Amino acid sequence: METLARKLIARAAGQSGVSAGDVVICKVDLAMIHDSGGPRRVKPMLERLGRRVWDRDRVVVVTDHYVPADTEETRAIQALTRQWVRDEEIANFYDQQGICHVVLPERGHLSPGMFCVGGDSHSPTGGAFGAYMFGVGATEMAGVLATGEIWLRVPETILIQWNNSLGACVTAKDMMLAVCGEIGMGGGRYQAIQYAGTAIRNLSMQERMTMSNMAAELGAQAGLIAPDEITADYVRAAGGTLAEDWADYAIEAADKPEDHLTFDAAELAPQIAAPHSPANAADAAEFENTKFDVAYIGACTGAKYVDLAAAASVLKGRRIASGITLKVAPASKQDQDRAADEGIMSILEEAGAQFLANSCGICAGYGDDRLAEDEVCLSSTARNFKGRMGAPGSQVYLASPYTVAASAVTGTMRDPREIMEG
Repeated sequence: METLARKLIARAAGQSGVSAGDVVICKVDLAMIHDSGGPRRVKPMLERLGRRVWDRDRVVVVTDHYVPADTEETRAIQALTRQWVRDEEIANFYDQQGICHVVLPERGHLSPGMFCVGGDSHSPTGGAFGAYMFGVGATEMAGVLATGEIWLRVPETILIQWNNSLGACVTAKDMMLAVCGEIGMGGGRYQAIQYAGTAIRNLSMQERMTMSNMAAELGAQAGLIAPDEITADYVRAAGGTLAEDWADYAIEAADKPEDHLTFDAAELAPQIAAPHSPANAADAAEFENTKFDVAYIGACTGAKYVDLAAAASVLKGRRIASGITLKVAPASKQDQDRAADEGIMSILEEAGAQFLANSCGICAGYGDDRLAEDEVCLSSTARNFKGRMGAPGSQVYLASPYTVAASAVTGTMRDPREIMEG
């Protein structure tokens, strides 16, 4: 039985089948770039090649890094991005609408069977939709934009199976931190990871996106989840198009995957990862009473609608502790608007939250809210590398929105179940 990765790659390569280790040329269904690594990088290369984009309808551009554009440099980058979009007549441009990995699927651009590339390391997010998607640098992206093709070495598949069901206040972020702690950064060995099992099937699409997104933290090229009716319903609701054969990609697992890891979701506790790696993960209870200064709910893995709702469920009727600053940067304007309509944003505001732009922001080290020297942050982001979110002497711990919110209430790091079940 073939793997989902091999089926997706074979389709893109126009072949009946491929094997691990084969080098193939694949046709790209969609290329996504953002303001940081996009037009300002690829425009000069395309001009030297004398080429324009191969298909303006298959390119998506999102401004999300230099947002808000509050300096002369960032305003110039945004102006260049907008001008390039006009010059190339790009059909799909989302200006300051949120983080690319969230905006792309919520606007209906991803569906099962697709082969996509993104100009960002967290592009494996697209794998949550049964699409093969991975990140490339500016040089490779210029080649894709010029030709609509890219070469690929067919990877082996690492199957990560999550059995049983998650408990209260335990999320996809906790699952991924646990995997990082178990196999380490780079444990994916540049392969395709596929997630399977009962716990994965029970996740919402936005939670599945977190699983696929953080395949990058494992060093994997792609993070795949076989599509099902939950996938199809999301794509339809987003205004996307489902191929007639989309269910053909519902390949849960190969008979003999190249590697197979099993986890028990029922045994998983909320997790916290200590500086300076997601692999430094352990049960949140082990960090009890650890002090911090900033609680941050943001980024593509920690501030989608489901994440904002999780934080609000903890903060409703409560206030953040004295000495703690709670900063919230909703991952997209669409998710923020939905949360506002449902009263979630009001709950966060009443608890004492400060709101930031719908952008990558602190997670990518941009903006005026970067962490100061010796500042300690408990964050819902995917990465806590040294200096990534601010000063080299700052420290970042990673957790789910439940854990960040609960800890903000108590003033020290805490297992959120102590508050929600207490």
